[in-house]
Formats: sequence, structure tokens, C-alpha cells
Amino acid sequence: MGNLFDQAPPPPLAEALRPKVIGDVIGQDHLLGLGKPLSLAFASGKPHSMILWGPPGVGKTTLARLSANAFDREFIAISAVLAGVKEIREAIERAQQSMSQYGKQTILFVDEIHRFNKSQQDALLPHVESGLFTFIGATTENPSFEVNSALLSRAQVYVLNSLSADELKKLFLRAQDFAMPDVKFENSAIDTLISHADGDARRLLNLLERVRNAISTLGDQFKHVDQQFVVNTLTTQARRFDKGGDHFYDQISALHKSVRGSNPDAALYWLCRMLDGGVDPLYLARRIIRMAWEDIGLADPRAMQIANDAAQTYERLGSPEGELALGQAVIYLAIAAKSNASYSAFNAARAYVANDQSQPVPNHLRNAPTKLMKELGHGKEYRYAHDEPHAYAAGESYLPEGMADPYWYKPVDRGLETQIAEKMIFLRKLDAESGKK
Repeated sequence: MGNLFDQAPPPPLAEALRPKVIGDVIGQDHLLGLGKPLSLAFASGKPHSMILWGPPGVGKTTLARLSANAFDREFIAISAVLAGVKEIREAIERAQQSMSQYGKQTILFVDEIHRFNKSQQDALLPHVESGLFTFIGATTENPSFEVNSALLSRAQVYVLNSLSADELKKLFLRAQDFAMPDVKFENSAIDTLISHADGDARRLLNLLERVRNAISTLGDQFKHVDQQFVVNTLTTQARRFDKGGDHFYDQISALHKSVRGSNPDAALYWLCRMLDGGVDPLYLARRIIRMAWEDIGLADPRAMQIANDAAQTYERLGSPEGELALGQAVIYLAIAAKSNASYSAFNAARAYVANDQSQPVPNHLRNAPTKLMKELGHGKEYRYAHDEPHAYAAGESYLPEGMADPYWYKPVDRGLETQIAEKMIFLRKLDAESGKK
């Protein structure tokens, strides 16, 4: 075999290895496996509008292109990042021309459909309904929020998953056989490439291409790739983390639920994943404080203090030193006694007030800084709690007239709230003995 690197530059691997038939697609077995939704759709020969939702590099564009072949349709692709009304109009005219001249329907593929505004998405609707074209949209964002309900109701949503390590290895072997059959990769080198790819097939192929270019620079005599060679070739690359999309909120949710679930290791994992992905540590600090109030509350008030201290520490030290304080706070919150009693009580009170009419403050609770106010009875018969036994005015009411005690706050039997519950039982016993409640 001749020198691979003396030949004409090959096309980009991601394009050269793009599957030509459905059977060549790696991954998405939940959609393309035997008897699965897209497999059945392709076999039926009857296309339908769809939205392919998934992270980058999992095959959305490939599936759209293959659908045109499977259904024998014209294929028009536009990018919502670059296209506007003009490009939409041109695509519609091309589809009309294909129909009138050749009697052939069209598949219109809109990449990054979430980038289109409402009016641009609405412009597609009449032609989807008339059958001029079958619409296929691709998006990395949740279509529930980013795609108009009218268009969403006319398309089936299919969720595509990141490729697993085994699937990426299968793709790697295919790419190696195609582009570098004479080069030997150590297993550790392959694992490093797969780790850097982070579930993204296109990224894996691009990384492999960089390795190929590095080998080309060294000369044809270089036939062995170890882990260190890969590390030296590739720059450090952050994990996939879209700061405004679903991965962002999913990982925040995972962190919060790991703390709530009292699992410090999982909480640390998600915290470090987000820090590694470039999230603003001050945002994480705010969320950690929220966790302390929402899920721990008065069961362990120290959690709120530690969360606040961690935020202040980060503000003072910055990264990376301040990140240790955030990690320590997450560990403490995860192992602390849990209670959402304060959070639930606050939400219940807020909901009650939002739906209730404005109730006047009872006279005995009103302020009386002037003679007139005193003459009107403001503050009359108010009982100063510190002058009462146990510093508690047993039987006194502090709610609007006629409003029954709602008992919103129900302390749990964990942490400090165990003692709070005991005190509340004692105070209610005093109320009952006073005969005023």
C-alpha cells in the first residue's frame, strides 16, 4: 500500500463516513432497531413530519438525509442559524417546482429549528398542512419550549441519545479502517479519544482527524499511537454543557436532587461536572443557598450558615480555591438532616394570601404611636409575651379576625425540628388550658 499521506487530502471524516443507508447508522437503537418507530416509518415508505431532538453529533442531520432516500423525496436543507424569510420562501418555491414539474414531494429539513422565531415557524405551517413538503426539524433544545405549539402538534418528536462508549468505539474502528488502517492505537489511546468525544460522534471523528494530521506531520514512519500522543495532540476540552439549555437545567436538577437524597458523592459529581463545563460558580453558590433553605431549613440551621459562608468565600477567593468551599458546602448539605417544612409552610401561606381578600389587622395588634390611634383602640388589650409565663401569651390570636389557625408549619421529626415540634406541642397545650382558643 502506498503512502497514505502523499495522497490527495481526504474529505473530512465526519462527511466521508456519513452513513449512506439506515443500516450503517451507529446508535439510536431505541428508534432504529427492529420494530422501533423510525425503523417502521422507513419500512412503510410513508413519511411524516418529525422533530429530531438530541445533543450535537448524534445523527439528526444524517437521519434527515437518509429519510429523503428512504421515501424517494427531494431534499432541501436550510439552517435556522443563517436562514430568514427569504430562504424559507426560496425553499417553498423549490418544493412547488419539484411538485409541478416532476410530481415529486419534498422533505424540508430545518437544522436548529429552535433558532427560528414564531413568525418564521408559522410560515411553514400552511405548506406542512397542504402536503407540499414533509417537515423535519433538528434541535438541541427542548421543543416543548422552543417550537410553536401549532408546528409541534403536526410533527412527531423523536429523542436521540448521546452515543455510548461501545457505540463510539465501533465508530472509531470504522473510521480507523477507512482513514488509518496501518496505524496501531493502544487501547488507552482509544479510550482517551472516546472520553474526549463525550457521546458526540462528530466530535470523535474530528478528534481522530486531528490525530491523523499530527501523524502526517511526523511522517509515514509513525505507526503507533499511545495515550500520551493523544493527550499531547488534543487540547483540553470541556464536557458538553449548554449554559442555557436542557443539559444545564438537567444537571442543576441532578445536583439538587442528590443533595436532597443525602448522597454527597453524587452531589459532588454533579457539582464538578458543572464546574468542568464552565458554569458560573456564583450561580452554583446561589443554588446551594437555595437548597439549604428549601430542603434542610430548621432541621439544621447550620446548613444555611455554611452555604452563605461558601458563597462569600468564593466571592473573596475566586477559582479554583473558592470552589473547594462550594464542594464542602454541598457535602454538608447532603449529609444534613432534611426538612422542607419551612418551605412548604411558606408556599402554603403565599398561596392562601394570593387567593384571599385583604384582611384588616386586628385592633390589639395595631401600632398606636399617636393619641388618636390609642383612642381608636389600636393596641388595646395587647398582651406583652415577655410578661407572661414561659414568655408566651397563651390563647392569644395573631391572625385576622375569624381566621382559623391553618397550621401551615409542621416540623419533621429530624434534626433540630424534633425539639421545635416538642415546643410547639407544649405551647398548644398552654393554649388549650387557657380556654381562649
